[in-house]
Amino acid sequence: MSSSKTIFFISDGTGITAANVGHSLLTQFPNVQLIKQFRPFIDTLEKARAVVSEINSIYEKSGEKPVLFTTIVDDALRNEISQSHAVMLDFFHGFIEQLEKHWQLPSNTRIGGAHGLENNPAYNMRIDALNYTLSTDDGLGYQFYPEADVILVGVSRSGKTPTCLYLAMHFGIYAANYAYTDDDGQYFELPAALKEQRQKLFGLIIAPDHLHAIRSKRKPNTDYASLARCQHELKNMKDLLLRENIPFIDATVRSVEEISTTIVTQMGLTRRDV
Repeated sequence: MSSSKTIFFISDGTGITAANVGHSLLTQFPNVQLIKQFRPFIDTLEKARAVVSEINSIYEKSGEKPVLFTTIVDDALRNEISQSHAVMLDFFHGFIEQLEKHWQLPSNTRIGGAHGLENNPAYNMRIDALNYTLSTDDGLGYQFYPEADVILVGVSRSGKTPTCLYLAMHFGIYAANYAYTDDDGQYFELPAALKEQRQKLFGLIIAPDHLHAIRSKRKPNTDYASLARCQHELKNMKDLLLRENIPFIDATVRSVEEISTTIVTQMGLTRRDV
C-alpha cells in the first residue's frame, strides 16, 4: 500500500467549497503525505466518467482507494462518481436532504450555485473591496483612509497585504495598510493620516528571524534584510503599538485565514460577503 494518499477535490462548479472544507479536515492529519488532484467543472457525464476512470486507475496501481471531497449537486453526476473505487465524502448531499426534510421544501440543485452571481450586491461588494485594497496598499491612497473598515500597520513584509486581500476577497471588508520602515525615523510615530483614523488601526508583528528569512528571499545580502534591521524595526513597531494602545497580533505562525478572522472579531467588523 502506498505511503502517500491521493486526494481528489471534485465539483460541478469552481471547487472552492470542496477545497476549503477538505483542506480544513486534512489539517488534522499533518504527518500524512498527500497527492492532491483538483477537478472543477465536472458538469457532464462524460467528464464524470473520465474522472472515475482516473480514480480507478490510481486504485489499481496503488492498492488504496483515493479520498474524494465532492460538492456535486446533480444526482446523475454524483451517482456516476460514487461508482468509483474511492472513499467519497459528499459535502452537499447529506446536508441538503436534511434541510429539505426540515423545511419541507425542495432544493434548487443548480450546478455552480454556491459561487454564482445570483447575489450581485455581495459579489460586487467583494470586488469593490478588492479594488479599494489595491489602491491603498503599502501607504498608497491615504486620502481614501476615511472609507476603510480597518487599516493594518506593521513593518514591511509582515503579512499586511495578503491579509488585506483576504479580508477584501472573502469578507468584503475595505482594508488598507501602512508599512513602517527605518525611513520613518528612529522612533515610529503615527502620521497625520493614521491619527485621523486611530480607531481603525490594527497591528501585525512577526518574529525577527522569520522576517529576516522572508526579506532575504526578496532582497538577499542587503541592509533591508539584515537581522539587525529586522530586530530594530520590530522593536520600534511593537513599542508604537503598545504606546498607542493599538490592538495587534503576532502573525509568525498564524495563517492568513486565522489572522483575518481574528481581526474581524477583535475589531467588531461587519462582513459583507453574505
